[in-house]
Amino acid sequence: MTTDMANNAEGKSAMAKGAVRSSRRGGRRGARRRRRIATAVVIGALVLALAGMGLWLLFMQRPETTVQLYPMEYESLIRSNAAENDLDPALPAAVILAESSYVPDAVSPANAQGLMQLLPSTAEWVAEKCDETYQEGSLFDPNTNIQYGCWYLGYLIRRFNGNLTCAIAAYHAGQGTVDGWLANPEYSPDGTVLQKIPSDATDTYVKRVLKYYEKYKELYAPEAA
Repeated sequence: MTTDMANNAEGKSAMAKGAVRSSRRGGRRGARRRRRIATAVVIGALVLALAGMGLWLLFMQRPETTVQLYPMEYESLIRSNAAENDLDPALPAAVILAESSYVPDAVSPANAQGLMQLLPSTAEWVAEKCDETYQEGSLFDPNTNIQYGCWYLGYLIRRFNGNLTCAIAAYHAGQGTVDGWLANPEYSPDGTVLQKIPSDATDTYVKRVLKYYEKYKELYAPEAA
C-alpha cells in the first residue's frame, strides 16, 4: 500500500468515525428534544387538570358563583306573589331571568317593561282583574311588576290546564298565537299539548325558561322544604 493510499484509507476511516459520532450526538439531541416535549405536554396536562379542579372547588365552595348565573334578587317578592297565585316561586324567577336578566328598568323593542317584561296593555288588563288602576310607569317598580307578572303567569297556567309549555309559550308569543298552534294538528295532534312550536324564537324561549326553572327549583327548595 502506498503512502497516499494509506492516507486516504485513514481519512475515510476518520470521516466514518466522525459521522458515527455526529449521528450519535444528533440522536441524543433528538431524544432529549423528544423528552422535553413529552415533559412539557405532561406538565401542561397537569396544569389544566389542576386548574379545572380549582375551578370546580371554587364553584362548590362559593355559592355566589351560582348566584351570579342565577340571581336570587327580589326573592321575598317572588315568593309572596307566587304563593298568592299558586305558583312554584322557581317559575317566575326563571321567567325574570329569561325576560330581563333581573334588570328592573329593562325595556324591549316591543315596549315590554320591567323585570317580567309586561306590555303596558297587558298590565292594564291585569290591574283591572286585580281591582286596581294601572299607573303608567309602574311596571318599573319591582313590586308591581312581579305582582302583575305572577298573576298573569298563574292565569296562563290555569287557562292551558296546567301545561307549562303552552303557558310559557303564551307568555312569550301571546294567548291567541298558542290557541292557533293548538288548533293545528301539525303542531298539536290532541289540541291540548304542543308537540312542536313553529316559532324558533318562542321555542328557544320556552326551552330557556324550563332550563332556568330546573335550576331555580334547587335554589328555592331549602326554604320551601
